[in-house]
Amino acid sequence: MCIEIRREITPLKESDCFLIIDRKQNAFNYPVHFHPEFEINFVINGTGSKRIVGDHISEVGEMELVMVGPNLYHGWENGNMNLDSKYRQITIQFSRDLFTNSYLCKKDVKPIKELLNNSCRGISFSNETINKVHHKIIKLTKLEGFEAFLLFQSFLYDIANSANQSFLTNLSFNHENDFYNSERIEKAYKYIVSNFHKKLRLEETAESISMSAITFSRLIKQRTGKSFVDFVNEIRLGYATRHLIESNKTVSEIGYICGFNNLSNFNRIFKKRQGCTPTEFRKDFESVKAIA
Repeated sequence: MCIEIRREITPLKESDCFLIIDRKQNAFNYPVHFHPEFEINFVINGTGSKRIVGDHISEVGEMELVMVGPNLYHGWENGNMNLDSKYRQITIQFSRDLFTNSYLCKKDVKPIKELLNNSCRGISFSNETINKVHHKIIKLTKLEGFEAFLLFQSFLYDIANSANQSFLTNLSFNHENDFYNSERIEKAYKYIVSNFHKKLRLEETAESISMSAITFSRLIKQRTGKSFVDFVNEIRLGYATRHLIESNKTVSEIGYICGFNNLSNFNRIFKKRQGCTPTEFRKDFESVKAIA
């Protein structure tokens, strides 16, 4: 059964630079939804709760800091959380037009441009980063006006430059990619997206962008940290997880149309990346009700 995931109308006004919401509650249920604004969530005392971003489902630790890009599915639920203790969630939302392209093209703010582009896959920040920046997030809840906006930009710059950022979704899940800084990888990505349902060979893909197979293989590894096969499979998994969420197709049908040669191969690769089988993933996602 497919899940109806609704768009949320956020309270962000056209005149706002950004919106910050500070919640302290026992329950932690925010059904899966999406909206066109960027969103950053800082959670304290959330151990045991479940977080969903795109096609990524994970249990939350004591503290977490996550950023999601425009229209990327996200939500939280209590899971195994201890409901006797209060959690705190600070949410920051801002629109896509807050920073102009001409501003983001400036050398000094390039890291923020990369952060915004990468957020289309969802970003989880390390505990080390959280320890360095959490005081700024908390201070933002107490400031207003231009002083708040200056601190907000400083906070974005800090997390943009932080180490050990983790992308949460599979490639292609959000129909966007983060290869804006590599024209050849961008072309290869588009070729694979157009042909992912077929049997793809390294040599043919390299030829499509006028490169030798050896040079292309080295470029893929250098830019993505993945082999060609893993790169293709992650793109396929992005489409597969969307079908599992949004369609009524069977698991075997989805595996076939996404380019996996048989069901056992699909199950094996899916479980290796997602930590569960396609059937388990669908059931887990269906357990979270959409916004009414």
